[in-house]
Amino acid sequence: MRQRTFWVAFGLGVLVGSAAAILCAPQSGAMTRRKLRRSVEDLSDNLQDAGDYLKEQAERLTKEAQKLISSGKEQLNSAVDTAAGYVKTANKAVQSATDRLM
Repeated sequence: MRQRTFWVAFGLGVLVGSAAAILCAPQSGAMTRRKLRRSVEDLSDNLQDAGDYLKEQAERLTKEAQKLISSGKEQLNSAVDTAAGYVKTANKAVQSATDRLM
């Protein structure tokens, strides 16, 4: 709930600050609106670029994670095979010792 309150307060601060900046602007309304429009367009372009970058990074990290998972599976399978070999050898040794005792 605290985080939500923070973002609401932040949004209100941005709105109040924007309104104060527009009211105190030294330029005409048309020029201010033009600058605002350009700023919003630039922001939109920047957000689009950031989104594209994040998407590329997410895809790259996904591929890396898949490689790591695959490598981990191979290592686990190798360890399981090795352990199975040891168990078989130990089982044969126990069976041989049991046979000698009987």
